[in-house]
Amino acid sequence: MKTLTLEFPEAVFAALRCAPEDFPQEMRLAAAMSWYEQTRISQEVAAQVAGLSRTDFLLALASMQRNSFEVDMSDLDRELARG
Repeated sequence: MKTLTLEFPEAVFAALRCAPEDFPQEMRLAAAMSWYEQTRISQEVAAQVAGLSRTDFLLALASMQRNSFEVDMSDLDRELARG
């Protein structure tokens, strides 16, 4: 696993109401959710990015009222047409 060092202004922690020591996990989860919603990564990879099990990642999505499953409408139309 790679380690990154990032610098953030102090105002970020106050704006997010997040302690600096909790920020890395918060940022990992936010990135994982964003990339998953953009369909750039799978649920499995998103969970790994967030440092969670797949179940816990899905629960985190639900707690933030975000979609747990992305549906491609054209795929859904094809499935429905098949019966």
